[in-house]
Amino acid sequence: MGGRRVRAPRRKRERPVPEAPERSLDPRGDDLVVPGRGDSLVDAGIYVDGERVHTATDLADTYRLLRETPDGMAWIGLYRPSEAQLVSLAGEFGLHELAVEDAIVAHQRPKLERYGETLFVVLRAARYADDREEVDFGEVHVFVGRDFVVTLRHSESPDLAEVRARVEKAPDLLRRGPEAVLYAIMDAVVDGYAPVVAGLQNDIDEIETQVFGGDPAVSRRIYELSRETVEFQRATRPFPAILSGLSAGFDKYGIDEELRSYLRDVHDHATTVVERVGDLRQNLTDILSVNATLVNQAQNEEMKHLTEASYAQSEEVKKISAWAAILFAPTLIGTIYGMNFDHMPELHWAFGYPFAVALMALVCAVLHAVFKRRDWL
Repeated sequence: MGGRRVRAPRRKRERPVPEAPERSLDPRGDDLVVPGRGDSLVDAGIYVDGERVHTATDLADTYRLLRETPDGMAWIGLYRPSEAQLVSLAGEFGLHELAVEDAIVAHQRPKLERYGETLFVVLRAARYADDREEVDFGEVHVFVGRDFVVTLRHSESPDLAEVRARVEKAPDLLRRGPEAVLYAIMDAVVDGYAPVVAGLQNDIDEIETQVFGGDPAVSRRIYELSRETVEFQRATRPFPAILSGLSAGFDKYGIDEELRSYLRDVHDHATTVVERVGDLRQNLTDILSVNATLVNQAQNEEMKHLTEASYAQSEEVKKISAWAAILFAPTLIGTIYGMNFDHMPELHWAFGYPFAVALMALVCAVLHAVFKRRDWL
C-alpha cells in the first residue's frame, strides 16, 4: 500500500458475505444497533495527486468514476450504512467477509486487522458533554486499500467531514495515498481525547472537594465517573497497539517516510492519553478509598455519640433504679403495717412506731451503702 501506481482496469472481486451477521457482544444490547439509512452516503470523492477531481452521487457512481480515473483514489464516507451497501462495497473492493460482518454488527473493540492488501481499523471516538458532564462515545470503521478508503460511522462522532475538509486543504498530505487519510482520521480521534481527559480531570477535582466537604451524594457520582473512566480506558488503551501494528508494515508496504513521522507523532499522543487515563482511574480509586474511610470515620463518630448517649442514659437509669429500690423498702414496711389487722402485736406495742421508722431508716441506709459501693449512686 505504498506509492501510487498506474492501475489496470478494475474487476469486481466478489466475496461471500454472511446473510445473518453474528450478534453483538456489546453489553448495551441490540437496541443501540441503528438500522442503515437510505441516505447513509455522506460524501464520496475521487482524488488524483491530492486533489479532488470527481464527486460521486452514490456507490455505483463512485465505482464507475474510480474505474475511469487513472491513478485515482476513492474516499467513501458512510453513516450507519445498510447491510446491502456493505455487501456492495465488499463485492467491489474485495473486503473480507469477517471484516464486513464486524462492520455490520458494530460495537466492536478498537483493533487493527489486515486482510491481504486491505486494512480494517476500528476506532472508538469520545466527546465530553459539558452540559451533562458526561462522556459520549462513538465508533468508526475504516477500510484502507491500495486505492480506496471507506469510512463507516455508527455515531455522531467523530466528525469526519471536518477531517476531510482539513485533508483536502493539504494536498501534499493527501497525495501520499490512503494511508494519509487513515492518519488524518486517527489524528482527529486522538486529538478528540484531550478535551475528554480535561473534562474528567475537572470532574475529579470537583469530587475531591465534595468528598472532603461531606457531600452525601458524592459516592454515587464517584461510581458514575468511574464507569465513564473505565469505558474511556477501553476506548483508548488499544490505540498504541493499533499504531504499533500499523508501523510494523511500514517497510513491507513502502509507507512514505514523512507519513511514518506523522503516525509516530500520533502514537506518542495516544500513549500520553493512555497514561493520563490510567492516572485518572487511579485517582478515582484513591478518592473512593478516601471517601470510604471518611464515611467509616463519620459512622464511627456517630456510633461513638450514640454509645456515649446510651451510657449516660444507662447511668441515669441505674440511679433511678437505685433510688426506687431504696424508697421501696419503707413503702413496703409502711404498707405492711398499714393493713390494720386486729392481731398485729406491733400495732399495740409502745415502741411499734419508733421500731417501724428505725427499720425503714436502717433498710434505706443499707441499700444506699450497697448502691453507693457499686457506683449506682
